[in-house]
Amino acid sequence: MVSDPAAAAPPGHPVDPPPVRRMVPRDRHEPHRVATPLELFFDLCFVVAVGQAGRELAHSLAAGHYGEGLRGYTLTFFAIWWAWMNFTWFASAYDVDDVPYRVTTLVQIAGVLILAAGVPRLFATQDLTLAIVGYVVMRLAMVTQWLRAAAGEQGLARRVALGYAAGITLCQVGWVVVLFLPPGVRSYVIPVGVLCELAVPVIAELRMRTSWHPHHIAERYGLFTLIVLGETVAAATVAVQSAVDEHEGLGRLVPVAIGGLLICFSAWWIYFARSVHEHLRSNRQALVWGYGHYLVFGSAAAIGTGLEVAVDSAVHKAHISETAATATVTVPTALYLFTVWFLHSRHTKRGAVAQAVAPTGAVLVLACTALGGSGVLAAGLVCALMVVAGVLIHGRESRRAGVAGAGAGGAGAGGLGAR
Repeated sequence: MVSDPAAAAPPGHPVDPPPVRRMVPRDRHEPHRVATPLELFFDLCFVVAVGQAGRELAHSLAAGHYGEGLRGYTLTFFAIWWAWMNFTWFASAYDVDDVPYRVTTLVQIAGVLILAAGVPRLFATQDLTLAIVGYVVMRLAMVTQWLRAAAGEQGLARRVALGYAAGITLCQVGWVVVLFLPPGVRSYVIPVGVLCELAVPVIAELRMRTSWHPHHIAERYGLFTLIVLGETVAAATVAVQSAVDEHEGLGRLVPVAIGGLLICFSAWWIYFARSVHEHLRSNRQALVWGYGHYLVFGSAAAIGTGLEVAVDSAVHKAHISETAATATVTVPTALYLFTVWFLHSRHTKRGAVAQAVAPTGAVLVLACTALGGSGVLAAGLVCALMVVAGVLIHGRESRRAGVAGAGAGGAGAGGLGAR
């Protein structure tokens, strides 16, 4: 009796998978593991919420409401990032791609769209109702996934899955309670809720770690970074278009547009210059890398927000100084450059000069803030020069490696000939 339908099929004749499968861990070393269309759709829908949070932050910063804007953005982005990250690592371990799995994932997507709809209220009046409802929908859908995993596991692995399900459920009860607390009390309770969410994986995996696929995880994070950068470009483009239509200040917008494009293009180049999946060998390495991407994703999205503010400032629509408007671009850009280097690219670089490019560039981008209205263009030029320096250094290293390899080959051939 053949348990796998695909095994009974003649070669070259694919068999549709069964609508319901037993959820068991996938092989950590599975060859050719790539992101699925459902995961890509998941990312695209989550970026809707990212874009909504970015637009609301832009409005707050342009009006000079820095504290309220940053608090709302930090909280909203945590909810988006945490739900996205939990699903991503779970999928790397247990993606069976059957009907219940797909339906549950679509429910999570519905949850993030509810959250996105509640973002304007969260920023405007601190009304958390829709945002929390959307978040709870996402997280309870994740609970059903972990319960399915527990049903397919045994021993410690089953206890880990049940620990996740119990911990996530308790956290969601806490978030519902937050809705009934006075506004003044919420500001003290919310950080506790965030810490409880972060503690769930730590407690659940005390005795055993869940499996994950290094290449798949690296690709998933790269794809989400790519989509967030695309949303940044789109937000900046819409801002420029609106400013031109309303104020006809094209001459003042050209430097911001050029600088913004150079920053976005460089951000893409720097992140994807080299693959990092070989660095993700252990849970400890993956933990720092995966959690640290909160800053990568958040700063990448905030670059688009800053460009919107810089555009408003260029047409005298923002109620802040040119220096402050420029800082809304240079600060997240510098944070992105440094965190991508620290978490990602430094593991593939060799030599002090190569390692110094990104941190030095981040400092120079911050220094561009002092240039005021021309600071965005200057920051874009610094980012472009970073890319050029990285390409030249990598080319020199490649040539040296080629010469060394040729020399070793020649010596080896000579030795063989002498024998």
